[in-house]
Amino acid sequence: MATKAEVNKQKKITTKKAANKKETPSSKGKLAHSELNAAKETLGISPYSLSDNEEYMNSDQQTHFKSLLEAWRLNLSKKINEAVSHLKTDPKHFADLNDRATQEEEFNLELRARDREADLMVTIDDALKRLHDGDYGYCDECGVEIGIRRLEARPTATECIDCKTLSEIRERQVGGYQ
Repeated sequence: MATKAEVNKQKKITTKKAANKKETPSSKGKLAHSELNAAKETLGISPYSLSDNEEYMNSDQQTHFKSLLEAWRLNLSKKINEAVSHLKTDPKHFADLNDRATQEEEFNLELRARDREADLMVTIDDALKRLHDGDYGYCDECGVEIGIRRLEARPTATECIDCKTLSEIRERQVGGYQ
């Protein structure tokens, strides 16, 4: 049986490993992308098919992206609710300190993921508000069209690909993520 000092040492190592994993915008994006794909599959939402000479952000496109964003939000909401109920009902009181430390670390990871999903829900709500206001699909920086394909890949995008690339370059130069 492990001593309390050994358990605390193991917890510190695990915590240091978690702290050393830097969260970059791209790692957050991977989580968001998988959640988006799950929402698309759940409700059977297929990518928008553009026709020739179609006006940008017409009512059909707005309806498509609204349903996509709402489905994504609903899927995230269900996951958060499931996780909360899991965290409430699953706690067990282990006699072994290692088992207890493992469970605590699993709960911490679960809570961190749910926090990211809650932040994503706020971003989705912002996108829905922009859609309602008529600003959805246009770059916040330069005002050009973001593009249907980019919005399909990242429905919460607020910048065109050029402005996003420039902001990422600036971020790296200032010493942001690597």
